[in-house]
Amino acid sequence: MGATRELGRFDYIIVGAGTAGCLLANRLSANPQNQVLLLEAGGADRYLWIHIPVGYLYTMNNPRTDWCLRTEPDPGLNGRSLGYPRGRVLGGSSAINGMIYMRGQAQDYDHWRDLGNPGWGWEEVLPYFLRHEDHAFIHNEWHAQGGEWRVERQRLSWEILEAFRDAAEQVGIPRTDDFNTGDNNGCGYFHVNQRRGVRVSAARAFLHPVRRRRNLTVVTGAQAEWLELAEGRVRAIRLRRDGERQRAEANAEILLASGSVGSPCLLQASGIGPGETLQRLGIEVARALPGVGENLQDHLQIRTVFRVQNTVTLNQRVNSLWGRIAMGMEYALRRSGPLSMAPSQLGCFTYSDDRETRPNLQYHVQPLSTDKLGDPLHPFPALTASVCNLRPESRGRVVLRDPDPRSAPSIFTNYLSTERDREVAASAIRVTRHILAAPALQAFSPDELLPGAGVQSDDELAKAAGDIGTTIFHPVGTCRMGPASEPDAVVDPRLRVHGVPGLRVVDASVMPTITSGNTNSPTLMIAEKAAEMILEDNR
Repeated sequence: MGATRELGRFDYIIVGAGTAGCLLANRLSANPQNQVLLLEAGGADRYLWIHIPVGYLYTMNNPRTDWCLRTEPDPGLNGRSLGYPRGRVLGGSSAINGMIYMRGQAQDYDHWRDLGNPGWGWEEVLPYFLRHEDHAFIHNEWHAQGGEWRVERQRLSWEILEAFRDAAEQVGIPRTDDFNTGDNNGCGYFHVNQRRGVRVSAARAFLHPVRRRRNLTVVTGAQAEWLELAEGRVRAIRLRRDGERQRAEANAEILLASGSVGSPCLLQASGIGPGETLQRLGIEVARALPGVGENLQDHLQIRTVFRVQNTVTLNQRVNSLWGRIAMGMEYALRRSGPLSMAPSQLGCFTYSDDRETRPNLQYHVQPLSTDKLGDPLHPFPALTASVCNLRPESRGRVVLRDPDPRSAPSIFTNYLSTERDREVAASAIRVTRHILAAPALQAFSPDELLPGAGVQSDDELAKAAGDIGTTIFHPVGTCRMGPASEPDAVVDPRLRVHGVPGLRVVDASVMPTITSGNTNSPTLMIAEKAAEMILEDNR
C-alpha cells in the first residue's frame, strides 16, 4: 500500500472548498495564530467558463468542473434517473450555479428554531447574511455594503419577461424589487452574485483574496477518504492525492464542508452513520447515527414550455451566426447581454392553493427553451416557466455504494413520493397556465408545448410533472441539525456532530428543512455563523 505522507498538524482542517469551506477558510485564518488546512477534492477554478455567467451551460455535466453524479431511478419521475450537478473546483457549486442571491423566508428560520435549534431564528441569522453582503443598489435595514458577497442587478432585458411580470400582476401576484426581506411574495428580477457581468463565486469572494496568508494551506486534488478517531474523538483525516496516501492531524477541529452529498458520505466511510447500513457495507461502526445521509430534500422544478410569437428570445439569437457574434461583442465591450445572464432572470413566488399561508411556489422564468436541459435551444421563440414546490414533504437519502469513498454514492431523491407533493405539482402547472392566459401575454400567442394543453386531470398533471421535472440543484438536509434527543439529528445547534468531539458539519446538509428559495446564500450564512461559534468554542 505504500507509506502515508504526513502533512503536519493544523488547528482546523476544512474538508471541501465549496461555498461554506471558502468562507470558513477566510474567517478562521484571519487570526494568524490559527493554522488552517483547506482540502478540495476538485481542481483550481481557472476555467474561463466558470467566470462568464452563461458558462453554466459548459460547466454542468463537464467532468472538469462537475462531479457528474446521477440519481437512482426514481418512481416519482416515472423511473427516470437525473444528472445531479455538484461543483468540482474551488468554490464548489457556487462556481457552476445560477448565481441567484436568495435568502428564503423568515418563517423558514423560525421553523428551524422551533424544531429545537436555538439561535437559528430569522432575527438571529439576518446579521450573518448582512456580515458578508455587498449590495450594489439597495441601502436599507435589509441589506449591507462592504462585504465580500457582491449582489448586483442583471445586465440585460427581454420583452417577454416584462410581459410575464405584467401578466403575473394581472392575476394577483404583486410586483417586487426585493425578494430578500424575509417575505419573498411577488414577481420581479432576481438579484445575482456578479460583479460587472462576471460571476462572483465563493472562491473569488472569500478564498482568493486571502490565499497568500501564511497560516492558510490550500490543497487541491485531495480526496478525503476517512476520519481517524482515537478514544471517540476525531484526531486526523486520511486522504489521497495523486495516488499518494496522506494524513493530516487537527489540534482543534475537523470541519466537514463537502455538501449534502459529500459530507454524509465521508461520515459513513468513517464509520459514523446508520449502523445496519455500515455493517452491510463492511464498515466498522465507530458511532451509530441513523440520520447520516437521511432527510435529503431538494426542489424539483417542473419545466413548462410555451412557444411564443411576435418577439425575440434567446432561441433566435443563439441559432443565428450574427446573433452569436453580436452577443460576443456585447459581452466583450460592455459585460452585458445574454453572455452575462444567469440561467433564470425573472422570479416569481406565489401560492399553489388556499391551503398555503405563505408562498410555496417559486418560478424561474427564462426567455429560451429546449426539449431537455443540455439539448440545443429550439429554432423558434419560446418561454420556459419552471416552477418548484418550495417545501416538499418527500424525503430521500444518500448512501455509500461500497466502502470505497471514491465511488459515486447512491442518491435516492424520492421526488413526488407524497400525496401532497403530487397535489402541489398539479396545482403548480395550473397556476402557470393561469398566468400565461393573462391579457399581458396574449399579444405573443403562447402555445403550451410542455406538458401540453391536453394534460388536464390531477393524475395526468402529476404524471406529467414526473416526466418533465428535474432537479434545480438544491440538495440539503442529510446531516440535519437538531437536539440530541432526536434520534435522526446528526449535529447540534452549534453544528457539532452528536457524540463525536472535534468534528462539525458546516454546509447545506445541516438544514433541518429546506429554505424557500435558492440555497447558496443560506449556506454562506450557515458558514458565517459557524465560524463565529467555532472561534468562541476554541478560545
